Amino acid sequence: MLVRGLVLAAALVGLVAFSVLLAKVTLTPSPASEDIVTSNLQPGRSLRQYAEDYTFLAACKQAGGNVLLGVPFGLLLPFLVPRRLRMIRTVLLAAVAMAVVELIQGALVQGRAFDIDDVILNTTGALLGYFVLGRRISHRYYTYAEVPRSSEQRDEPEPKRTPEKAAGTKPAWRKAADAKAGGTKAADTKAADTKARGTKTESTKTAGAKAARAKATDAKAPRPLLDRLRRR
Repeated sequence: MLVRGLVLAAALVGLVAFSVLLAKVTLTPSPASEDIVTSNLQPGRSLRQYAEDYTFLAACKQAGGNVLLGVPFGLLLPFLVPRRLRMIRTVLLAAVAMAVVELIQGALVQGRAFDIDDVILNTTGALLGYFVLGRRISHRYYTYAEVPRSSEQRDEPEPKRTPEKAAGTKPAWRKAADAKAGGTKAADTKAADTKARGTKTESTKTAGAKAARAKATDAKAPRPLLDRLRRR
């Protein structure tokens, strides 16, 4: 965490220092150019002017200088923006920052004007800086920052387990509860069996008594008339 904080602080300080340098370079008045410069809101107009009216070295100096002004954004912003959509965030922030600088130039600074081509060149420089170096060093930084965090999570002590849990056995109170439940279930089963046997015995006795009473009734009943005639 300390190393990560130092790296982020260094990136922030570097970005502030670059912003101061950028303001000094771009916001310095230029009275000699007041009658020459004009605002440009048409993309590509200044680039065509560099190619047609400037010498090769002057064109490279003018266009290359604007590209180099945007490179530090591509190197420093990846450390300060979230990892999700980092490239898009970096490019958008660089474009917004340079557009604000150009607006301030055209509105407040003598001898300077707003130029959309300068914003495009500055943003291109930020994109180049990101792809050439910013993406690699930021990726390595975040990879290095995440490795200690994962190792710290692995080094956290595991909660202590009781001997009963470690051996996979049930605790004593659980055993007692299970034994009590088993005893109650066995007693209920035995009582039910006893009740069923008693009911069956009573039914058998009742059936035997009914048969005896029926037999006695038949013995007491008068004999048929035919039997009496035979005896006579």
